[in-house]
Amino acid sequence: MDTQQKHKMATQLILTALFIGLTAGVLSGLIGIGGGIIMVPALVFFMNYTQHQAQGTSLAVLTLPVVILASLYYYQQCQKMGTPLDLKIIGLIALGFVVGGFFGSKIAIAVNQDVLKKIFAVILFYTACKMLNWDTMIVKWIKGVF
Repeated sequence: MDTQQKHKMATQLILTALFIGLTAGVLSGLIGIGGGIIMVPALVFFMNYTQHQAQGTSLAVLTLPVVILASLYYYQQCQKMGTPLDLKIIGLIALGFVVGGFFGSKIAIAVNQDVLKKIFAVILFYTACKMLNWDTMIVKWIKGVF
């Protein structure tokens, strides 16, 4: 592989990583998602990361203060609207997240990558069904059939 091809690949890799980060950041600021839902699948599909690499990278990105500006903006705007963010709840959730993240990563590393992908997909699918209220629609349909 010559120098020009290496440079082209490096540029493509940089642009892909920046695009994934930008997309995750915009969606994180817009609707509070980004890490698992955007970064992990994007790293697997566009950068050929393993599921373990993608999950670890997503968590590593979140350890940096990447969402501080969006969080501060939400804090200020919610204060103005009379619906302030509860810093005690944020702290408690963060504490639980740190402890849970540690143990979750230990479990994830022990799980086969293909099984981990399936668990990840089922959780995303379940979340989508709940958010779209498909679960209640399906229950109503089943009750109507019987």
